[in-house]
Amino acid sequence: MFISEYSFAKSDKIFIYCVLIFGVCGRGLGSSCSSYKGDFSFVKAEIDRFSHYDRNKNGRLDWREFNSIYRDLFRNDKTGQQYDLPQSVGDDIFEVFDQNSDGAIDRGEFIPCASEWIAPLKHPRSAFLAIDVQNDFISGPLNISSFPAGHNGKDVVEPINQVLRTVHFGNVYFAMDYHPANHSSFIENVHLRELDPSSEVSAANAKVFDTVVFKGPPKETQKLWPRHCVQGTWGSDLHKDLILPNGTVRIFKGTKDDVDSYSAFWDNNKLSETALNALLRKDGVTNVYIAGLAYDVCVRASALDALKLGYNTILIDDCSRGLDPAGIEATRKSVLENHGLVVNSTEVKDMVDGMDRRPELGFKLALTLKRKTALTLKRKTENENERPEKRISSVHGKKRTVILIVATVKGTALGC
Repeated sequence: MFISEYSFAKSDKIFIYCVLIFGVCGRGLGSSCSSYKGDFSFVKAEIDRFSHYDRNKNGRLDWREFNSIYRDLFRNDKTGQQYDLPQSVGDDIFEVFDQNSDGAIDRGEFIPCASEWIAPLKHPRSAFLAIDVQNDFISGPLNISSFPAGHNGKDVVEPINQVLRTVHFGNVYFAMDYHPANHSSFIENVHLRELDPSSEVSAANAKVFDTVVFKGPPKETQKLWPRHCVQGTWGSDLHKDLILPNGTVRIFKGTKDDVDSYSAFWDNNKLSETALNALLRKDGVTNVYIAGLAYDVCVRASALDALKLGYNTILIDDCSRGLDPAGIEATRKSVLENHGLVVNSTEVKDMVDGMDRRPELGFKLALTLKRKTALTLKRKTENENERPEKRISSVHGKKRTVILIVATVKGTALGC
């Protein structure tokens, strides 16, 4: 692999890296280099550290040399605590960036590693997402204190406020149930829609918390709840004691009458999105911290969707309350199994500041990059098969990819 790298400086404000990469590096990770929207000086600094890790100065990082990156990366700089990384996980991460599978990471392969993995882990762009901290879930007809866990929804208000007082998030979102009066989830409205023959509960016999199946289309399985969070009512308002920082964005969900929406990202049928994912992508958010009500329903759905969408997802345990102890524990387990984190609010500040870097999030980000690469390669193959006359020209029989990064050091723009 041949690499030509050019660096320019103009009044110490603009860096331009133009990398001509021949062969396999252009196939995958390098094609997604614009997704991290942090300060480009962070990216440049990490790219420049290649020589530091290349101990034998052969222009390649073997597994042992790459392992020193793990030691530098996965630690708490404030306390000095070092986090262990299982060798199997380290091997998997190494393979993500060893794109030509030759057992080493050369400088060309290191560029996307530094820009898409190391820089976002050291300098994350973090968002706070509070779920359904609304009057009806705290003291209204669906207040969670009546459920088996016996939690008081108001108990999340002060912990959330304390996090927002002490931690600087680039983005703050409050997701809210916001239902029309004829919403299909209300027990009072079960008679308004025809039930599917597969429904084990009839409209005449349906009780609150029963599950019915509406005929549709599409056929809809729906748990029946008391009327709650109706648009324009006191019950749909956020609790009055919540701190809403300047720039806080409200995300309304469950706004269609015929489908519920537990997640802050999607309706329950995954047919329509809220604005949340588009807003996070626009601002280059890498890490999403989630809290609120109810732990085992809407918080769970939102956290799992955030993980599926590729965000490093951190569930703040003491800022959330739920309905059922078993459901709460199952939520914790699901988040951890999908490479998310469950933490206490006292841990959040150091993580948001990039001082406390957990290996679980490093592994999650590597898996996300691997998936993006696979999708990029799939689309590229499909395009080449459909339009062979427009394939990239070759040099000495090898495909050529040009990657151009232009960034302003004092800004956040990163074009690719």
